[in-house]
Order: sequence, then structure tokens, then C-alpha cells
Amino acid sequence: MIPAFNEADNLPEVVPELVRTLEAMAVTYEVLVIDDGSKDGSRSVIAKLEADHPHVRSFRHRRNLGKAAALSNGFARSEGRIVVMMDADGQDDPAEIPRLVSALNEDVGLVGGRRQLRNDRFIKRTTSRLYNRVTSIVTGVKGADFNSGLKVMTRDAVEQLDIYGELHRYIPVLVAWEGFSVEEVDVNHRSRLHGSTKYGIARFWRGMFDLITVRYLRSYRRRPFHFFGGLGILSFIVGGCLLAWMAILHFDGQHVGTRPALITGVLLVVVAVQLVSFGLLGELIVFIGHRRGASSSQSPDLAIVSTPAPLR
Repeated sequence: MIPAFNEADNLPEVVPELVRTLEAMAVTYEVLVIDDGSKDGSRSVIAKLEADHPHVRSFRHRRNLGKAAALSNGFARSEGRIVVMMDADGQDDPAEIPRLVSALNEDVGLVGGRRQLRNDRFIKRTTSRLYNRVTSIVTGVKGADFNSGLKVMTRDAVEQLDIYGELHRYIPVLVAWEGFSVEEVDVNHRSRLHGSTKYGIARFWRGMFDLITVRYLRSYRRRPFHFFGGLGILSFIVGGCLLAWMAILHFDGQHVGTRPALITGVLLVVVAVQLVSFGLLGELIVFIGHRRGASSSQSPDLAIVSTPAPLR
């Protein structure tokens, strides 16, 4: 799978090189190019690649939806038992694919390429190193290059993924949290062939926000009241203590109507009620979803048994 956005100059070199590598592996394969709303003529370039290479196929977004959407739609349309992801800028070396595939087994659901010597700008290398370290600490998943474009996954791992927004940065984390082992293999990283990167410095702080999202989903998606209720109780305790203090001063004859502590205490108690309400609503949503999932998983009247798909 190759997600591409305005990569008309790179695709004519990247795809044929990839096809040569796959032909040498002597396996059944397909090359799926996802045109993520390109405006630079990529559509005609991809059409020519499909005509020249029978195993190349593609689909196109009418507008740019982002890499996560491109990968998600690619997962749904891919047919292989093993799925390889790589970028369209030429920095990922197809020659590394056989080594990544060989590292897969029954327990390992994803193998990522670890770029030891990165051909990127100093700022990008530095922020990426910080991002990887923080991600490993926060998520508890060991890794040194979570956002490498070159990854290999089993079909079982792919079917457990549900990515949106910009969660493509955390595919190894999401796969690990589903119970699969995740490994990294050192790979060759090359300079970009043509053009410039589509990501700026904003990708760093957006990635931090997504990290908070991933951590919350991991810890509290099935028990939201533990998160919101905990914050609500803390807010209520602090607010209640402030109001109790104000009440003592009031009965002692002091004027408390203009004290900031009174307003703060009232605000914290109101916020506490709202947080508890959010938590209860979250629990209700989880409960309804669980009931629907349980009802849909009941034994059907007719069971259809299929044989495993052949290796692709």
C-alpha cells in the first residue's frame, strides 16, 4: 500500500522499483496506490502505471483526507495476507521488504523499519527522536521509530485496526495494545527523490495531542466514568473545602461575598457535577454499544464455513 499526495514526480520511480522487488520475491502480490486527493497530475501518472504493470491498482479520494484515512481505506480494499506500507516519496527502500516480511510470525503482528541513519533535516530528526521517546514512555510500548513509513503487518493485525484523524502515527502502539507483538528492524533510509515534505513543524504538537487521545482511549474507552468521575470528585473535594472555609468565615462574622475563594469554590463544584455527568453519559454509551455487540455476536441460525484464503 502506497498512500500518495502530490507525488507525481516520485511515483514513476517508486512503483517500478517496488514491482521489481516483489517479482524477485516470487510471491503473489498487488500494489495498491491510494491517491489522497492529489492536484499535481498524479491521477494520470497512476493510470499509466496501472497500464504498464498488471498488478498495480489504485483508488482516489476526491479531496485530501489525510494519511490515516488513506491507510484505513487501503486496509479495507487490500486482499493480501501480509500488508506492506511504504511512503511514495522514495525514502523507503523496497529492498528491505523481504527482511521485514521474514521477521513476521504467529506472535509478531507488525514489523516496522527502524531508520538508523535518517536522511532528513536536523529539526525533523530531533523532534522525531523526542516524539519517539515520549511515545514509548507514555504508552509503555517499546520502540525507537514509531512513525516510520515502512511497515509490514499480518492480516489479523490489520483487521483489529481502526485509525482516523492522524492516528496513523501510532499504528505500532494500537497493534501492540490489541495483543500482538511489535518488532523493529534496522532499514536503509534514503533521501527524498523529488519535491518537499508535506509535513511541517505543526506535526509535532499535533502528534502530542494525538498521543493524549491514544492514551485516553487505551485506559478509559471502556470505563469513561473512572476518568471523568475521578476528575469530578477531585474538583468537588477542592471546591467543597473552599466553600466550607467560606462558610466558617461567614458564621464568624466576616464578609466573604467578594472573596475569590467563594467564586472558585462554586465554580469547582459546578464543574464537578458536569464531569460526573459526562462520565455517566460515557458509561451509558459504552453499555449500549456493549449490548449491541453482544446481541450481534449471538449464534446465527445458519453458519457458513469458508476455507482460508490462499497466500497473496
